[in-house]
Amino acid sequence: MESRPAAPGPYRATQLWNEVTKHFQAGMPLRKHRQHFRKHGSCFTASEAIDWLHEVLKNNSNFGPEVTRQQTIQLLRKFLKNHVIEDIKGRWGSENLEDNGGLYRFPSTSPVKPLPTWCPPKENSENFSRDKEKLFKLPHLSRRNLKKTELLESLENLEKTKPDIEENKEGSLHRKEISQEYVQEIWRNIIMIHLQTILGLPSLEEVLQPTQIIPEYVIYNMTNTSKHGVVILQNKSEDLPHWVLSAMKCLAYWPRNNDMSQPTYSGFERDVFRTVADYFLGLPEPLLTFEYYELFVNILDLLQPHLERIAIEALQICCLLLPPPNRRKMQLLMRMISRISENVDMPRLHDAMGTRSLMIQTFSRCVLCCAEEVDLDELLSTRLVSFLMDHQQEVFKVPTYLQVAVQDHIEYMKMAQCKYPREEICAILPTYSYCKQITPQEFEEQKVSTSQAAVAELLENIIKDKNLSLKDKKKKLKQFQKEYPLIYRNRFPTTENEAMLFESKPTIKQPMLSLRKPKFRSLRY
Repeated sequence: MESRPAAPGPYRATQLWNEVTKHFQAGMPLRKHRQHFRKHGSCFTASEAIDWLHEVLKNNSNFGPEVTRQQTIQLLRKFLKNHVIEDIKGRWGSENLEDNGGLYRFPSTSPVKPLPTWCPPKENSENFSRDKEKLFKLPHLSRRNLKKTELLESLENLEKTKPDIEENKEGSLHRKEISQEYVQEIWRNIIMIHLQTILGLPSLEEVLQPTQIIPEYVIYNMTNTSKHGVVILQNKSEDLPHWVLSAMKCLAYWPRNNDMSQPTYSGFERDVFRTVADYFLGLPEPLLTFEYYELFVNILDLLQPHLERIAIEALQICCLLLPPPNRRKMQLLMRMISRISENVDMPRLHDAMGTRSLMIQTFSRCVLCCAEEVDLDELLSTRLVSFLMDHQQEVFKVPTYLQVAVQDHIEYMKMAQCKYPREEICAILPTYSYCKQITPQEFEEQKVSTSQAAVAELLENIIKDKNLSLKDKKKKLKQFQKEYPLIYRNRFPTTENEAMLFESKPTIKQPMLSLRKPKFRSLRY
Protein backbone atom coordinates (compact mmCIF):
# COMPACT_ATOMS: atom_id res chain seq x y z
CA MET A 1 0.00 0.00 0.00
CA GLU A 2 1.50 3.31 -1.05
CA SER A 3 2.00 5.95 1.59
CA ARG A 4 0.17 9.20 1.26
CA PRO A 5 2.29 12.08 -0.03
CA ALA A 6 3.43 14.61 2.50
CA ALA A 7 1.20 17.57 3.15
CA PRO A 8 2.23 20.81 1.44
CA GLY A 9 4.32 23.16 3.56
CA PRO A 10 1.98 26.20 3.67
CA TYR A 11 -0.95 24.26 5.23
CA ARG A 12 -0.43 25.42 8.84
CA ALA A 13 0.74 28.85 7.74
CA THR A 14 -2.49 29.31 5.79
CA GLN A 15 -4.48 28.39 8.89
CA LEU A 16 -2.63 31.04 10.89
CA TRP A 17 -3.11 33.57 8.07
CA ASN A 18 -6.86 32.99 8.19
CA GLU A 19 -6.90 33.31 11.99
CA VAL A 20 -4.95 36.59 11.96
CA THR A 21 -6.98 38.16 9.14
CA LYS A 22 -10.28 37.20 10.75
CA HIS A 23 -9.14 38.62 14.09
CA PHE A 24 -7.90 41.81 12.44
CA GLN A 25 -11.13 42.31 10.51
CA ALA A 26 -13.27 41.64 13.59
CA GLY A 27 -11.26 43.66 16.13
CA MET A 28 -9.65 46.60 14.35
CA PRO A 29 -11.42 49.78 15.58
CA LEU A 30 -13.15 51.78 12.84
CA ARG A 31 -14.17 55.43 13.02
CA LYS A 32 -14.71 58.54 10.97
CA HIS A 33 -11.70 60.34 9.52
CA ARG A 34 -11.33 63.59 7.64
CA GLN A 35 -8.97 63.83 4.68
CA HIS A 36 -8.71 66.58 2.09
CA PHE A 37 -11.83 68.33 3.49
CA ARG A 38 -13.87 65.14 3.14
CA LYS A 39 -15.26 62.82 5.80
CA HIS A 40 -14.80 59.07 5.47
CA GLY A 41 -16.67 56.67 7.73
CA SER A 42 -15.69 53.16 9.01
CA CYS A 43 -11.98 53.40 8.21
CA PHE A 44 -8.61 53.62 9.92
CA THR A 45 -5.19 55.12 9.32
CA ALA A 46 -2.16 52.99 8.54
CA SER A 47 -0.49 54.05 11.80
CA GLU A 48 -3.57 53.07 13.82
CA ALA A 49 -3.62 49.66 12.15
CA ILE A 50 0.09 49.16 12.82
CA ASP A 51 -0.30 50.10 16.51
CA TRP A 52 -3.28 47.81 17.02
CA LEU A 53 -1.97 44.80 15.07
CA HIS A 54 1.49 45.06 16.61
CA GLU A 55 0.03 44.66 20.11
CA VAL A 56 -2.12 41.74 18.97
CA LEU A 57 0.83 39.89 17.45
CA LYS A 58 3.05 40.45 20.48
CA ASN A 59 0.41 38.91 22.75
CA ASN A 60 -0.35 36.01 20.42
CA SER A 61 1.26 32.69 21.44
CA ASN A 62 2.07 31.86 17.81
CA PHE A 63 4.19 35.00 17.32
CA GLY A 64 5.23 36.43 20.69
CA PRO A 65 6.87 39.61 21.98
CA GLU A 66 9.76 39.42 19.51
CA VAL A 67 7.54 40.73 16.68
CA THR A 68 8.85 44.13 15.55
CA ARG A 69 6.92 47.11 14.27
CA GLN A 70 8.60 46.73 10.89
CA GLN A 71 7.38 43.14 10.63
CA THR A 72 3.87 44.36 11.42
CA ILE A 73 4.13 46.88 8.58
CA GLN A 74 5.25 44.10 6.23
CA LEU A 75 2.25 41.99 7.25
CA LEU A 76 -0.13 44.89 6.61
CA ARG A 77 1.47 45.30 3.20
CA LYS A 78 0.65 41.64 2.58
CA PHE A 79 -2.92 42.41 3.67
CA LEU A 80 -3.10 45.19 1.09
CA LYS A 81 -1.62 43.00 -1.63
CA ASN A 82 -4.06 40.14 -0.89
CA HIS A 83 -7.10 42.47 -0.61
CA VAL A 84 -7.60 41.95 3.12
CA ILE A 85 -7.70 45.75 3.22
CA GLU A 86 -7.91 48.46 0.54
CA ASP A 87 -7.26 52.17 0.53
CA ILE A 88 -10.08 54.64 0.89
CA LYS A 89 -10.46 54.79 -2.91
CA GLY A 90 -10.80 51.02 -3.20
CA ARG A 91 -7.32 50.37 -4.55
CA TRP A 92 -5.31 47.26 -3.57
CA GLY A 93 -2.81 44.76 -5.03
CA SER A 94 0.40 46.66 -4.21
CA GLU A 95 2.53 46.78 -1.06
CA ASN A 96 2.95 50.56 -0.77
CA LEU A 97 1.48 50.91 2.74
CA GLU A 98 3.57 53.20 4.95
CA ASP A 99 3.51 54.15 8.63
CA ASN A 100 1.51 57.35 8.17
CA GLY A 101 -2.00 58.77 8.16
CA GLY A 102 -3.11 57.10 4.93
CA LEU A 103 -6.72 55.88 5.17
CA TYR A 104 -7.73 52.26 4.64
CA ARG A 105 -10.87 50.20 5.00
CA PHE A 106 -12.09 46.61 4.79
CA PRO A 107 -13.46 45.37 1.46
CA SER A 108 -16.74 43.50 1.19
CA THR A 109 -14.97 40.29 0.09
CA SER A 110 -13.72 37.68 2.55
CA PRO A 111 -9.99 37.73 3.45
CA VAL A 112 -9.90 33.99 4.15
CA LYS A 113 -7.63 31.87 1.96
CA PRO A 114 -8.56 28.31 0.92
CA LEU A 115 -6.44 25.68 2.66
CA PRO A 116 -3.95 23.84 0.43
CA THR A 117 -5.12 20.42 -0.72
CA TRP A 118 -3.13 17.22 -0.88
CA CYS A 119 -1.02 16.88 -3.98
CA PRO A 120 2.11 14.95 -4.95
CA PRO A 121 5.28 17.01 -4.47
CA LYS A 122 6.70 18.65 -7.56
CA GLU A 123 9.83 17.14 -8.97
CA ASN A 124 11.31 20.54 -9.72
CA SER A 125 10.66 23.50 -7.43
CA GLU A 126 10.89 27.01 -8.86
CA ASN A 127 12.37 28.38 -5.64
CA PHE A 128 14.70 25.50 -4.90
CA SER A 129 16.40 23.02 -7.21
CA ARG A 130 19.15 20.76 -5.98
CA ASP A 131 20.08 17.15 -5.48
CA LYS A 132 19.20 16.34 -1.86
CA GLU A 133 20.66 12.89 -2.10
CA LYS A 134 24.01 14.31 -3.16
CA LEU A 135 24.18 16.91 -0.39
CA PHE A 136 22.80 14.79 2.42
CA LYS A 137 24.19 11.41 1.39
CA LEU A 138 26.03 10.12 4.43
CA PRO A 139 27.96 6.96 3.54
CA HIS A 140 29.80 7.17 6.87
CA LEU A 141 26.51 6.70 8.71
CA SER A 142 26.50 2.96 8.14
CA ARG A 143 25.99 0.82 11.20
CA ARG A 144 29.58 -0.41 11.46
CA ASN A 145 30.97 3.11 11.61
CA LEU A 146 28.78 4.28 14.50
CA LYS A 147 30.05 4.35 18.06
CA LYS A 148 29.84 1.01 19.83
CA THR A 149 27.30 2.04 22.43
CA GLU A 150 25.03 -0.36 24.19
CA LEU A 151 22.23 0.30 21.73
CA LEU A 152 24.36 -0.23 18.65
CA GLU A 153 25.90 -3.40 20.04
CA SER A 154 22.43 -4.79 20.57
CA LEU A 155 21.50 -3.82 17.01
CA GLU A 156 24.52 -5.68 15.66
CA ASN A 157 23.61 -8.83 17.55
CA LEU A 158 20.06 -8.72 16.27
CA GLU A 159 20.92 -9.18 12.62
CA LYS A 160 23.41 -12.04 12.77
CA THR A 161 20.89 -14.81 12.16
CA LYS A 162 18.12 -15.33 9.68
CA PRO A 163 14.66 -13.98 10.53
CA ASP A 164 12.93 -17.36 10.20
CA ILE A 165 12.37 -20.27 12.57
CA GLU A 166 14.30 -23.30 11.39
CA GLU A 167 14.37 -26.86 12.63
CA ASN A 168 17.67 -28.74 12.55
CA LYS A 169 18.22 -32.48 12.09
CA GLU A 170 17.91 -33.17 15.83
CA GLY A 171 14.54 -31.45 15.87
CA SER A 172 15.61 -28.54 18.08
CA LEU A 173 14.30 -25.07 17.29
CA HIS A 174 16.34 -22.02 16.44
CA ARG A 175 14.81 -18.84 17.88
CA LYS A 176 13.73 -16.30 15.27
CA GLU A 177 15.91 -13.22 15.48
CA ILE A 178 14.78 -9.66 14.85
CA SER A 179 16.05 -8.09 11.65
CA GLN A 180 17.64 -4.66 11.31
CA GLU A 181 14.68 -3.57 9.18
CA TYR A 182 12.29 -4.46 11.98
CA VAL A 183 14.37 -2.50 14.51
CA GLN A 184 14.23 0.54 12.24
CA GLU A 185 10.47 0.18 11.99
CA ILE A 186 10.28 0.13 15.80
CA TRP A 187 12.18 3.43 15.88
CA ARG A 188 9.77 4.97 13.37
CA ASN A 189 6.67 3.81 15.23
CA ILE A 190 7.83 4.91 18.65
CA ILE A 191 8.86 8.36 17.37
CA MET A 192 5.49 8.74 15.61
CA ILE A 193 3.62 7.73 18.78
CA HIS A 194 5.53 10.22 20.93
CA LEU A 195 5.11 13.13 18.50
CA GLN A 196 1.44 12.47 17.92
CA THR A 197 0.80 12.43 21.67
CA ILE A 198 2.90 15.51 22.40
CA LEU A 199 1.40 17.60 19.60
CA GLY A 200 -2.11 16.48 20.53
CA LEU A 201 -3.00 15.59 16.95
CA PRO A 202 -5.41 12.79 15.96
CA SER A 203 -3.01 11.93 13.15
CA LEU A 204 0.41 13.00 11.87
CA GLU A 205 -0.53 12.57 8.22
CA GLU A 206 -0.53 16.31 7.55
CA VAL A 207 2.83 17.02 9.20
CA LEU A 208 5.01 13.91 9.05
CA GLN A 209 5.21 10.65 7.13
CA PRO A 210 6.99 7.49 8.40
CA THR A 211 9.30 7.65 5.38
CA GLN A 212 10.55 11.04 6.62
CA ILE A 213 11.97 9.38 9.74
CA ILE A 214 15.41 7.97 8.97
CA PRO A 215 16.51 5.83 11.95
CA GLU A 216 20.19 6.05 10.93
CA TYR A 217 20.04 9.84 11.36
CA VAL A 218 18.30 9.55 14.74
CA ILE A 219 20.79 6.97 16.07
CA TYR A 220 23.76 8.95 14.78
CA ASN A 221 22.51 12.19 16.35
CA MET A 222 22.03 10.41 19.67
CA THR A 223 25.37 8.60 19.83
CA ASN A 224 28.00 10.67 18.00
CA THR A 225 28.27 13.72 20.21
CA SER A 226 30.96 15.68 22.01
CA LYS A 227 31.07 16.18 25.78
CA HIS A 228 28.96 19.31 25.21
CA GLY A 229 26.32 17.31 23.31
CA VAL A 230 27.21 18.70 19.85
CA VAL A 231 27.10 16.25 16.93
CA ILE A 232 30.53 15.18 15.63
CA LEU A 233 30.69 14.45 11.90
CA GLN A 234 32.85 11.65 10.54
CA ASN A 235 32.99 13.34 7.14
CA LYS A 236 34.64 16.71 7.72
CA SER A 237 33.67 17.93 4.25
CA GLU A 238 30.08 18.20 5.49
CA ASP A 239 31.09 20.33 8.47
CA LEU A 240 31.16 24.12 8.69
CA PRO A 241 34.21 25.63 6.96
CA HIS A 242 37.11 26.29 9.31
CA TRP A 243 36.93 30.05 8.83
CA VAL A 244 33.24 30.07 9.77
CA LEU A 245 33.88 28.01 12.91
CA SER A 246 36.70 30.38 13.90
CA ALA A 247 34.48 33.42 13.38
CA MET A 248 31.63 31.86 15.38
CA LYS A 249 33.98 30.95 18.22
CA CYS A 250 35.37 34.47 18.24
CA LEU A 251 31.87 35.97 18.62
CA ALA A 252 30.60 33.37 21.10
CA TYR A 253 33.44 34.04 23.56
CA TRP A 254 34.02 37.74 22.83
CA PRO A 255 36.35 39.26 23.91
CA ARG A 256 37.95 36.40 25.86
CA ASN A 257 38.56 34.17 22.86
CA ASN A 258 39.53 36.92 20.43
CA ASP A 259 43.00 36.37 19.04
CA MET A 260 44.55 39.65 20.05
CA SER A 261 47.71 38.84 18.11
CA GLN A 262 45.75 39.79 15.01
CA PRO A 263 45.24 43.50 14.45
CA THR A 264 41.75 44.71 15.26
CA TYR A 265 40.01 47.94 14.39
CA SER A 266 36.80 49.80 15.15
CA GLY A 267 33.92 47.71 13.86
CA PHE A 268 35.98 44.50 13.73
CA GLU A 269 33.31 42.50 15.56
CA ARG A 270 30.65 43.73 13.09
CA ASP A 271 32.67 42.43 10.17
CA VAL A 272 33.13 39.06 11.87
CA PHE A 273 29.40 38.86 12.51
CA ARG A 274 28.63 39.79 8.90
CA THR A 275 30.94 36.99 7.74
CA VAL A 276 29.00 34.40 9.77
CA ALA A 277 25.63 35.81 8.70
CA ASP A 278 26.57 35.75 5.01
CA TYR A 279 27.52 32.08 5.22
CA PHE A 280 24.26 30.94 6.84
CA LEU A 281 22.10 33.18 4.66
CA GLY A 282 23.79 31.69 1.61
CA LEU A 283 22.82 28.10 2.40
CA PRO A 284 20.63 26.53 -0.32
CA GLU A 285 18.07 25.28 2.22
CA PRO A 286 17.07 26.28 5.78
CA LEU A 287 18.69 24.27 8.57
CA LEU A 288 15.37 22.69 9.55
CA THR A 289 14.90 21.76 5.86
CA PHE A 290 11.86 22.39 3.66
CA GLU A 291 10.77 18.82 4.32
CA TYR A 292 10.07 19.42 8.02
CA TYR A 293 8.60 22.92 7.69
CA GLU A 294 5.04 21.84 8.51
CA LEU A 295 6.22 19.77 11.49
CA PHE A 296 8.07 22.65 13.16
CA VAL A 297 5.33 25.18 12.41
CA ASN A 298 2.83 22.98 14.27
CA ILE A 299 5.02 23.17 17.39
CA LEU A 300 4.37 26.94 17.52
CA ASP A 301 1.07 26.21 19.27
CA LEU A 302 3.08 24.83 22.20
CA LEU A 303 5.31 27.88 22.67
CA GLN A 304 3.39 29.17 25.68
CA PRO A 305 4.62 29.48 29.28
CA HIS A 306 2.39 26.73 30.69
CA LEU A 307 3.31 24.36 27.82
CA GLU A 308 7.04 25.06 27.82
CA ARG A 309 8.13 21.57 28.91
CA ILE A 310 5.96 19.90 26.27
CA ALA A 311 7.32 22.21 23.56
CA ILE A 312 10.90 21.40 24.55
CA GLU A 313 10.19 17.67 24.41
CA ALA A 314 8.58 17.99 20.98
CA LEU A 315 11.54 19.98 19.66
CA GLN A 316 13.99 17.45 21.12
CA ILE A 317 12.46 14.68 19.03
CA CYS A 318 12.00 16.77 15.87
CA CYS A 319 15.61 17.98 15.90
CA LEU A 320 16.76 14.34 16.07
CA LEU A 321 15.17 13.78 12.66
CA LEU A 322 17.50 16.26 10.96
CA PRO A 323 20.45 15.09 8.89
CA PRO A 324 23.50 15.18 11.21
CA PRO A 325 25.20 18.08 9.33
CA ASN A 326 22.05 20.18 9.77
CA ARG A 327 21.71 19.32 13.45
CA ARG A 328 25.35 20.23 14.10
CA LYS A 329 25.02 23.59 12.33
CA MET A 330 21.78 24.30 14.21
CA GLN A 331 23.39 23.51 17.57
CA LEU A 332 26.44 25.67 16.95
CA LEU A 333 24.37 28.56 15.58
CA MET A 334 21.95 28.56 18.51
CA ARG A 335 24.80 28.36 21.02
CA MET A 336 26.53 31.30 19.35
CA ILE A 337 23.56 33.67 19.09
CA SER A 338 22.43 32.78 22.61
CA ARG A 339 25.82 33.70 24.05
CA ILE A 340 26.10 36.87 21.97
CA SER A 341 22.66 38.01 23.19
CA GLU A 342 23.64 37.49 26.84
CA ASN A 343 27.13 39.02 26.54
CA VAL A 344 27.12 42.46 28.13
CA ASP A 345 30.68 43.07 26.89
CA MET A 346 29.76 42.65 23.23
CA PRO A 347 29.82 46.01 21.42
CA ARG A 348 26.70 47.02 19.54
CA LEU A 349 26.49 45.14 16.28
CA HIS A 350 23.82 47.42 14.81
CA ASP A 351 23.18 51.12 15.22
CA ALA A 352 19.38 50.96 15.41
CA MET A 353 18.66 47.43 16.68
CA GLY A 354 19.35 45.61 19.94
CA THR A 355 21.64 42.58 19.92
CA ARG A 356 18.92 40.02 20.63
CA SER A 357 16.58 41.41 17.99
CA LEU A 358 19.45 41.50 15.51
CA MET A 359 20.24 37.81 16.12
CA ILE A 360 16.62 36.78 15.60
CA GLN A 361 16.00 38.95 12.54
CA THR A 362 19.28 37.91 10.89
CA PHE A 363 19.05 34.15 11.26
CA SER A 364 15.33 33.35 11.40
CA ARG A 365 14.97 32.79 7.65
CA CYS A 366 18.00 30.50 7.44
CA VAL A 367 16.55 28.35 10.22
CA LEU A 368 12.93 27.99 9.08
CA CYS A 369 11.14 28.93 5.88
CA CYS A 370 8.87 27.29 3.34
CA ALA A 371 9.89 26.26 -0.17
CA GLU A 372 6.84 28.20 -1.40
CA GLU A 373 6.24 31.82 -0.52
CA VAL A 374 4.12 32.12 2.62
CA ASP A 375 2.90 35.46 3.92
CA LEU A 376 3.57 34.67 7.59
CA ASP A 377 6.94 32.99 7.05
CA GLU A 378 9.04 35.63 8.79
CA LEU A 379 6.78 35.97 11.82
CA LEU A 380 6.60 32.19 12.31
CA SER A 381 10.35 31.70 12.00
CA THR A 382 11.03 34.63 14.33
CA ARG A 383 8.86 33.07 17.02
CA LEU A 384 10.54 29.69 16.74
CA VAL A 385 14.11 31.03 16.71
CA SER A 386 13.37 33.17 19.77
CA PHE A 387 12.26 30.07 21.68
CA LEU A 388 15.22 27.99 20.45
CA MET A 389 17.64 30.70 21.61
CA ASP A 390 16.23 30.68 25.12
CA HIS A 391 16.08 26.87 25.44
CA GLN A 392 18.87 25.64 23.15
CA GLN A 393 20.62 23.60 25.85
CA GLU A 394 17.47 21.65 26.72
CA VAL A 395 16.23 21.27 23.15
CA PHE A 396 19.46 19.63 21.97
CA LYS A 397 19.69 17.18 24.86
CA VAL A 398 19.30 13.57 23.76
CA PRO A 399 15.93 12.12 24.92
CA THR A 400 17.23 8.79 26.24
CA TYR A 401 13.71 7.49 26.87
CA LEU A 402 13.37 6.82 23.14
CA GLN A 403 16.31 4.43 23.27
CA VAL A 404 14.87 2.78 26.38
CA ALA A 405 11.48 2.34 24.69
CA VAL A 406 13.08 0.68 21.66
CA GLN A 407 15.19 -1.63 23.81
CA ASP A 408 12.22 -2.61 25.97
CA HIS A 409 10.21 -3.47 22.87
CA ILE A 410 13.04 -5.56 21.42
CA GLU A 411 13.50 -7.43 24.71
CA TYR A 412 9.80 -8.18 24.86
CA MET A 413 9.89 -9.60 21.36
CA LYS A 414 12.90 -11.79 22.17
CA MET A 415 11.27 -13.16 25.33
CA ALA A 416 8.00 -13.83 23.52
CA GLN A 417 9.79 -15.73 20.78
CA CYS A 418 11.56 -17.90 23.33
CA LYS A 419 8.26 -18.73 25.02
CA TYR A 420 6.25 -19.28 21.82
CA PRO A 421 8.86 -20.23 19.18
CA ARG A 422 6.40 -21.63 16.64
CA GLU A 423 3.92 -18.76 16.81
CA GLU A 424 4.03 -15.46 15.03
CA ILE A 425 4.55 -12.74 17.61
CA CYS A 426 2.92 -9.36 17.14
CA ALA A 427 3.83 -7.09 20.03
CA ILE A 428 1.76 -4.02 20.71
CA LEU A 429 3.85 -0.87 20.75
CA PRO A 430 3.80 0.99 24.07
CA THR A 431 1.59 4.01 24.43
CA TYR A 432 2.48 7.15 26.32
CA SER A 433 0.30 9.72 28.01
CA TYR A 434 1.05 13.37 28.58
CA CYS A 435 -0.59 16.15 30.49
CA LYS A 436 -3.65 17.52 28.76
CA GLN A 437 -3.10 20.99 27.33
CA ILE A 438 -4.96 23.69 29.26
CA THR A 439 -5.54 27.39 28.76
CA PRO A 440 -3.45 30.01 30.62
CA GLN A 441 -6.54 30.89 32.72
CA GLU A 442 -7.00 27.26 33.77
CA PHE A 443 -3.29 27.05 34.59
CA GLU A 444 -3.49 30.09 36.89
CA GLU A 445 -6.62 28.72 38.59
CA GLN A 446 -5.00 25.33 39.14
CA LYS A 447 -1.84 26.96 40.43
CA VAL A 448 -3.81 28.91 43.04
CA SER A 449 -5.97 25.95 44.09
CA THR A 450 -2.95 23.65 44.36
CA SER A 451 -0.98 26.08 46.51
CA GLN A 452 -4.01 26.72 48.74
CA ALA A 453 -4.48 22.99 49.23
CA ALA A 454 -0.85 22.66 50.31
CA VAL A 455 -1.22 25.52 52.82
CA ALA A 456 -4.43 24.02 54.18
CA GLU A 457 -2.61 20.71 54.67
CA LEU A 458 0.08 22.57 56.60
CA LEU A 459 -2.60 23.95 58.94
CA GLU A 460 -3.93 20.46 59.59
CA ASN A 461 -0.43 19.24 60.41
CA ILE A 462 -0.06 21.99 63.01
CA ILE A 463 -3.42 21.11 64.54
CA LYS A 464 -2.68 17.38 64.75
CA ASP A 465 0.93 17.66 65.90
CA LYS A 466 1.01 15.97 69.32
CA ASN A 467 4.63 16.92 69.95
CA LEU A 468 3.82 20.62 70.14
CA SER A 469 3.11 22.13 73.53
CA LEU A 470 -0.10 24.07 73.95
CA LYS A 471 1.83 27.31 74.03
CA ASP A 472 3.79 26.56 70.85
CA LYS A 473 0.67 25.37 69.02
CA LYS A 474 -1.22 28.56 69.86
CA LYS A 475 1.78 30.60 68.77
CA LYS A 476 2.02 28.80 65.42
CA LEU A 477 -1.73 29.05 64.82
CA LYS A 478 -1.67 32.76 65.57
CA GLN A 479 1.19 33.21 63.10
CA PHE A 480 -0.67 31.13 60.50
CA GLN A 481 -3.81 33.21 61.00
CA LYS A 482 -1.81 36.35 60.35
CA GLU A 483 -0.25 34.99 57.11
CA TYR A 484 -3.27 33.15 55.67
CA PRO A 485 -6.44 34.68 57.19
CA LEU A 486 -8.84 33.27 54.57
CA ILE A 487 -7.65 29.69 54.89
CA TYR A 488 -7.67 29.99 58.71
CA ARG A 489 -11.23 31.36 58.65
CA ASN A 490 -12.38 28.46 56.46
CA ARG A 491 -11.00 26.01 59.02
CA PHE A 492 -12.29 27.92 62.06
CA PRO A 493 -15.35 29.90 60.88
CA THR A 494 -16.34 30.84 64.48
CA THR A 495 -14.55 31.34 67.76
CA GLU A 496 -16.41 28.31 69.16
CA ASN A 497 -14.73 26.08 66.55
CA GLU A 498 -11.38 27.44 67.57
CA ALA A 499 -12.12 26.97 71.29
CA MET A 500 -13.09 23.33 70.77
CA LEU A 501 -9.51 22.60 69.66
CA PHE A 502 -8.21 23.39 73.15
CA GLU A 503 -11.13 22.37 75.34
CA SER A 504 -9.57 19.07 76.40
CA LYS A 505 -6.37 20.77 77.49
CA PRO A 506 -5.89 21.59 81.21
CA THR A 507 -6.20 25.24 82.10
CA ILE A 508 -4.60 27.16 84.92
CA LYS A 509 -7.07 27.34 87.83
CA GLN A 510 -7.49 30.29 90.12
CA PRO A 511 -5.98 29.84 93.61
CA MET A 512 -8.47 28.66 96.24
CA LEU A 513 -7.17 30.93 99.04
CA SER A 514 -7.02 34.65 98.94
CA LEU A 515 -4.01 35.92 100.82
CA ARG A 516 -4.94 39.53 100.99
CA LYS A 517 -3.43 41.55 103.80
CA PRO A 518 -5.89 42.27 106.63
CA LYS A 519 -6.92 45.80 107.19
CA PHE A 520 -6.06 47.21 110.62
CA ARG A 521 -8.20 49.89 112.07
CA SER A 522 -6.76 52.51 114.26
CA LEU A 523 -7.63 52.35 117.98
CA ARG A 524 -8.20 56.00 117.98
CA TYR A 525 -11.60 57.32 117.44
